Amino acid sequence: MTDYTPIDCAIYARYELAILQHRRLRLGWRSLDGMMHIDAVKPLDLKTSRGEEFLLFLDSSGNERRVRLDRIVESEELGDSVRLRGRIRHHPGAH
Repeated sequence: MTDYTPIDCAIYARYELAILQHRRLRLGWRSLDGMMHIDAVKPLDLKTSRGEEFLLFLDSSGNERRVRLDRIVESEELGDSVRLRGRIRHHPGAH
């Protein structure tokens, strides 16, 4: 059994839109060891495996990575001049 906590559908939809519109995100997430990561990423896809949902992305070094959606603590669209969607804040345990 997994400890995955599903995220809000509206946040999931924002990730889908960022992928479809090829928009970069400033992403903050906690790894399994609790370390906080922040990076400007290019989201590629959303995947589900064993009941857990993941965001696949290219990090700022061009490496393909994935993060479980409930480990993302914040994300923000990075645009050319206008931020359309604003900041998305995630609060652990408040899904």
